[in-house]
Amino acid sequence: MTRHIQITFDARDPWGLSAFWCQALGYVHPAPPGVELEEGADARAAWDAFLGRVGVPAEQREEKSAAEDPQGQGPRLFFQRVPEGKTAKNRVHLDVRAAPGLHGQERMAALEAECARLVALGAARLRRVEPEPPLSAGFIVMADPEGNEFCLD
Repeated sequence: MTRHIQITFDARDPWGLSAFWCQALGYVHPAPPGVELEEGADARAAWDAFLGRVGVPAEQREEKSAAEDPQGQGPRLFFQRVPEGKTAKNRVHLDVRAAPGLHGQERMAALEAECARLVALGAARLRRVEPEPPLSAGFIVMADPEGNEFCLD
């Protein structure tokens, strides 16, 4: 039996954090139940309208968000508002495989380019770990806009 997983993030701003991860991974915000979103449609407006129709008060409409792989291969990401901020290092983190099949300096250059793109989207660069063959090909440790660590690998 195949299992699907969802990775859940606690967040201050679920919609904002999901928007970052959509841009970072090429994911999309899913449409509300029973709603077809046309190419380029505003998913946030569609959700606001849907939640209004089903009676969710305006102040509760941004409590949750999600991001999905449009090809259906990657895990679904779910974001939920929590009252407390992040206080410690993640015990689990995402590895964003940004340089598959590349090695040495070509690999590190590809990771640096992706790092620059993600920093422009609101991520923070934390540190670079140099390749140490044969066990490590090198990677860059980063944090998303709310401080959740992840690696460019």
